[in-house]
Amino acid sequence: MNPAKRLKIFQRLKKVNPAPTTELKHATPFELLISVILSAQATDKGVNKATKQLYKVANTPQAILGLGLRGLKRHIKTIGLYNTKAANILKTCKILIEKHGGRVPRTREELEALPGVGRKTANVILNTAFGHPTIAVDTHIFRVSNRTGLAPGKNVREVEKKLLKAVPKKYHRHAHHWLILHGRYTCIARKPRCGSCVIYDLCEYRDKVLI
Repeated sequence: MNPAKRLKIFQRLKKVNPAPTTELKHATPFELLISVILSAQATDKGVNKATKQLYKVANTPQAILGLGLRGLKRHIKTIGLYNTKAANILKTCKILIEKHGGRVPRTREELEALPGVGRKTANVILNTAFGHPTIAVDTHIFRVSNRTGLAPGKNVREVEKKLLKAVPKKYHRHAHHWLILHGRYTCIARKPRCGSCVIYDLCEYRDKVLI
């Protein structure tokens, strides 16, 4: 895929959705951090349903530690892998208090040092909470990048590197959300909705549905 075509892709995605953002409900960087940790192998809808009640009673590191393991599990038990996630969240809250004054750190190294936080989660926090031009590659973005020909790669790290090179600089800030939303609602896994795709003619997917 050539640079001109990539530019057109993001021009169109921006036209449809000028200011995209995460669908995880949050009011602070800390709430976003907890929601992203919970979202691993879970839907945003499911996470939002659980955190709606959780954040009413505990939305700071101190408050969540105050719930204890059993109390936290009670709020997130509908989410997959909740036992592991609860343990990681409590450990993360303790580190935030002891090392960061109860605040979410703003560097990748510090974020990735938190239990339950990997590169993808760190990228989401850096981008959504702090405005960094990072691109977090999840299953949707991995699929869209490979299927369209935008930034094909064998693994998420390779796709991330290619996207950072392929996406025009001025679109880096929102590229993550444009691509994830496109993959979630249009370029879906089993049967892509090519008939409603705004970049249909720019896509290089060989098996795209004819319209």
